[in-house]
Amino acid sequence: MAGHGEPPEGAPEGLPGGSDDEYRSVVFDESFVRAARLQEYSAQERMDDHERAVRSRPAWAVRDGRGGSRRGAGPMQALVLVLLVAIAFGTAIYMGVRHPYQPPAATRAGLLRSTVIPLAPEGTVPGGAPAELFERSPAAQFRTGAEGITLPSARRTAHFSEGQVMAALTIAKDYLVESSLDPRVLNGSTARPVRSLLDPDQLTQFDRSFDAPAADGRHAATGWLVRFDPAEVRLAGGSQPRVQGVLHVEETESGRLAVTSDHTFVYALRPAGASAGDARADGASLFTVRRELHFRFDRDDLRMHRAELLVSYVQAGPQACSADAVSHLRPVPAGQRATADGPAATDPYATGPATAALCGTLAPGAMPSPRGG
Repeated sequence: MAGHGEPPEGAPEGLPGGSDDEYRSVVFDESFVRAARLQEYSAQERMDDHERAVRSRPAWAVRDGRGGSRRGAGPMQALVLVLLVAIAFGTAIYMGVRHPYQPPAATRAGLLRSTVIPLAPEGTVPGGAPAELFERSPAAQFRTGAEGITLPSARRTAHFSEGQVMAALTIAKDYLVESSLDPRVLNGSTARPVRSLLDPDQLTQFDRSFDAPAADGRHAATGWLVRFDPAEVRLAGGSQPRVQGVLHVEETESGRLAVTSDHTFVYALRPAGASAGDARADGASLFTVRRELHFRFDRDDLRMHRAELLVSYVQAGPQACSADAVSHLRPVPAGQRATADGPAATDPYATGPATAALCGTLAPGAMPSPRGG
């Protein structure tokens, strides 16, 4: 070599001389490169004399923020994760207690709308023995008791199976039996068998209808069931009501099952003080109740064996138009006529829930025909 910083053959052409040149230490000419001693290690030498370029890291090592690694962070991260999950779970429970879930209004059961219309007789109410009265009436061909509530064939719908459709029809029939044929319900002793078949959302309205019945289209006890005042009449001994009607089922656009029932119930009744064997004009008489009910069922109703009763349309007679039929049905006894009074007065200026005083006339053909007729 020619000396410090000098190439073997002197300073290269075209470059300024002088030891203070700032580029002198990094500029090499061809003679300098040729004079340099080069040595290349063999593969074996590289394997023997040099360390590995890449060092294995433990799987649990975690890099810190300065590019290095720190050990023991795995357990700490697991602990933090467990704490976060516990906090999230506790928050969910707290929010559920403070803000309990309320189903949307569209999924809750609706209120019952009921109409009860007394049917007043034009003349004297026929009386006699129950069997004879039935034979002389349009109910002669009706079936007895629950046998008169027949179920149609069940067919699957778009979203309900055949079994679910049959379940809806069965619940509707059970409601009709309990609310129209159970002797304990008919004589006013209890309403519990009917109440147990209703959606829980309707129980408040149901209870109010019995605690404070009103002719407001919402709270008539006789809209939910058939019952008589035991101080006035009772079922004639040895006779069962006669029944005839139909049930219809379909799926609604809201994805529920709707069942409509239309049945006529005919009861043989006696005045509360009459003896069981009394067959005179003041003995037994027939009382007819036509009930059109609209039920609705969702899947919870089918599973819990309950119904939503949305509409109840009732025609019942013979009754006087002035009779208060919201708490009990009040038949005109055999051998008597209805009073000439019209329906109870309705005041359109009164505040509060609107009331509707309705009354109809019982067609003569709806009562037993005269003997020998």
